[in-house]
Amino acid sequence: MKIAVSACLLGENCKYSGGNNRSERLLSELAKHPEIEVIPVCPEVAGGLPTPRPPAEIVDGEVVNNCGVSVDAEYRAGVAAEMTRLKPHIESGELAAAVLQSRSPSCGVHEVYDGTFTGRLIPGQGLFAEALERGGVHLLDAGAL
Repeated sequence: MKIAVSACLLGENCKYSGGNNRSERLLSELAKHPEIEVIPVCPEVAGGLPTPRPPAEIVDGEVVNNCGVSVDAEYRAGVAAEMTRLKPHIESGELAAAVLQSRSPSCGVHEVYDGTFTGRLIPGQGLFAEALERGGVHLLDAGAL
């Protein structure tokens, strides 16, 4: 069995700020299940975005950074790249789930920032979460751990 996990949750410094969202709780749970193969994912890095980078939010369906620059093409390219990488695992039924970083314009499972860069959250999903769900992958929000 395999699960995809946002790389930042595993401690990789790929977050927009240059840091990570290392989840000791998640790592502890994964350590209890050595039979589970973890596939780290980060569509933002896969799309060619640097670390660190300006924060981005979804504005009217387009991913834009806080400087007003569209980074939508990079986000969508990263989603496509990660979906291509995961496709064999999804099609074979081996990919049981994905644990994704909360609120991210890529990985938000239940809610994302509203596009005003004020910290306000709205119901919705990030682009990668949407693609995974369309592919039939069960999604888990890291915040629910």
